Amino acid sequence: MSNDNGQSGRRSLLLNAVQGLLIPLLAVTGALLVGSAVIALVGADPWKAYTALYKGAFGSQVQFNMTLLNATPLLLAGLAVVLAFRGGTFNIGGEGQLYMGALFATWAGTTLPLPGELALLAALLAGLLGGLLWGAIPGYLKATRGFNEVITTILLNYIAIWLVSYFVHGPMKEPGWNPQSRAVFEAARLPILDPRSGLNLGIVIAILTAFLVYLLLEWTTLGFSIRMVGLNRTAAAYAGVNVPLTMALTLGLSGALAGLAGTVEVLGRQYRLLDGFSPGYGFDAIAVALLARLNPWGTIFSAIFFGALRTGANGMQVVARLPVVVVYVLEGLVILFTIAGNSGRFKLRRKAVMR
Repeated sequence: MSNDNGQSGRRSLLLNAVQGLLIPLLAVTGALLVGSAVIALVGADPWKAYTALYKGAFGSQVQFNMTLLNATPLLLAGLAVVLAFRGGTFNIGGEGQLYMGALFATWAGTTLPLPGELALLAALLAGLLGGLLWGAIPGYLKATRGFNEVITTILLNYIAIWLVSYFVHGPMKEPGWNPQSRAVFEAARLPILDPRSGLNLGIVIAILTAFLVYLLLEWTTLGFSIRMVGLNRTAAAYAGVNVPLTMALTLGLSGALAGLAGTVEVLGRQYRLLDGFSPGYGFDAIAVALLARLNPWGTIFSAIFFGALRTGANGMQVVARLPVVVVYVLEGLVILFTIAGNSGRFKLRRKAVMR
């Protein structure tokens, strides 16, 4: 009897692993197929467009490094969404937390003349703190007042974006006409790995962060509590988990990861805080996390895919004469197919249980 249960458990794990790979692959394939119809409707050649997209993202080592550069903030912000969703909270405020991380990191990088690596470390920690505080606000409101975190995180996005705009137009503005801060100190900048593409140490930090998020969720007591709350709050409370505190911690840690995304963007790529510096990394991170099926390791590949879309978009524009909005259509199609695949998988599992 126990042997049968063991074999059934192994089959279930194998089936989950296959589905975990198959659903994202099918989602991407379906999005590209439907996307080809959209491209044809606007009068372009789908094969030519996708070839240009691929070459623009992976055609050379420099192009691939540029894809990794674009994938770095997506990976960190995507991990923020993964952590929050696994804990049963919906963090839609990654964009605002990203902005606050960039704001805090810029302040540290322009006002703390620390020697050597201490300047970089201080700026990184400041960015983490900025994101953590901005994520802790909706976490506190949810834990103590029962406020819906979807609403509070969305509203905090706008506050953070306009707060950064105020600082780059006012207290942190460098002399001149441009709405931007002073450049961060040389010592506070991330080391460049490839000068041709601008790829920096941020990609290493992002991959190490994915490993740490995996360790947190799978191998720590806090991670077990987060997953319990995400699966069933009532059962978690019955087991002795402080559900409000755990949810507040989850949103705070999620905000810290999103803040790190903004920090890496400033310290490794732009070197100063700009008005509207993010092209929507915090919002795209939701798509990154969904395609990865909330798996920290899968988030790495998902972020590279979306980074490739951003990098290859220029090639599509030039070679196939397509507007950049086609890339956003592809992103939306990927999300739709991912949700459809996960929904179908859930219905099949529910039927299997009912039998």
